[in-house]
Amino acid sequence: MFLSELGSAWHAARVEPEIVAWDSASAGRSSNAVIETVTNHLWEESKQGSYVAMDAAAAELDRGSRELAALLGHHADELFFRDTARAALRALLGVANLPIASTVWVARNEFGPNLVEFERRGYAVHTLPNVDVYGHVDTDALENMLQFEQPDFIHVCQIGSGSGVVQPVATIVEIAHAADVPVVVDVAQAVGHVPTITGADVVYGTSRKWLTGPRGVGFAAVRPDSRLRIDIAEADAGTTGGFVAGRLGLGQAVSELIEAGPQKVFDELAAIGAAVRERLTGIASWEVVEPVDEPSALVTLAPPPGFQTADVVAAAAHLRKIGLLVTPAGPERTPLMRDDAVLRLSPHLDATREDLDHLATALRTMGY
Repeated sequence: MFLSELGSAWHAARVEPEIVAWDSASAGRSSNAVIETVTNHLWEESKQGSYVAMDAAAAELDRGSRELAALLGHHADELFFRDTARAALRALLGVANLPIASTVWVARNEFGPNLVEFERRGYAVHTLPNVDVYGHVDTDALENMLQFEQPDFIHVCQIGSGSGVVQPVATIVEIAHAADVPVVVDVAQAVGHVPTITGADVVYGTSRKWLTGPRGVGFAAVRPDSRLRIDIAEADAGTTGGFVAGRLGLGQAVSELIEAGPQKVFDELAAIGAAVRERLTGIASWEVVEPVDEPSALVTLAPPPGFQTADVVAAAAHLRKIGLLVTPAGPERTPLMRDDAVLRLSPHLDATREDLDHLATALRTMGY
């Protein structure tokens, strides 16, 4: 499945990298067209003035919003933009019609900084039960729990920052809505990576990861009938257009995904993830954390016994020196799931078998 026709086209659309960039979960590699879209608009702002250039780009901004919204299962008028996914979450929580002492239920793979946002507002955070050791939500248990107690909302990371587990969000939404409980979904690691039409009340994410858009563009989409009763105009107040060049670049990235065929991209990323897990299972003393067939390309390796976070950071630094860019993901990313660091691998469509062999050899011969 490595470097298929789709992967070759994806690679050819980008500058030749100086490193094997298996770091899409941090920031995917933007295409040349995305970079040109951003820079061309910045030149237009300099020549014409920012607001004149923004008005001239109105049709492209509208198209980009429509296509992004459709990818999320929303309409363009349900979107608003911020500079990061976390900023979008803050804006949502700031205008949501929630009690002062709110309760939120989260999955084990919840992103640590999201928990900080909940806790700083005094929300009571409860963890949903797992159906397995990997951290997938037990939807049967959730259905039973909701018969006796309802939180103010459920928050789910469709894919977390420190695990490649894909949560069954559509089922969670269906069950929660039957109990009249709203669901907010963090799609930062999911959009452009797996299907993200879930029926949730609110979704939010970022441009720069699997969508491979520019940095500095976060977004959220809110259904008009959201049980959180969020006013989009209030959430979007004061942005005055935001990073317009970045929004245009995001629109270009989404158009490229649509042209490639989203489901084809999702299927190929899932196949790449499965191939990486299968190849690295049992490698040295590293342990693949997810099931081999988990439908994502985000792969995490638990370190050999006795490794501390600093050792995982050193391993990532060593790999960087030999041309392999991966992420040391500390326990603060998923504090409800792990108390140790993992090595996070997030290849995109241009991953090759040679890259994987190089990584496997490096892990095997690292000296422990």
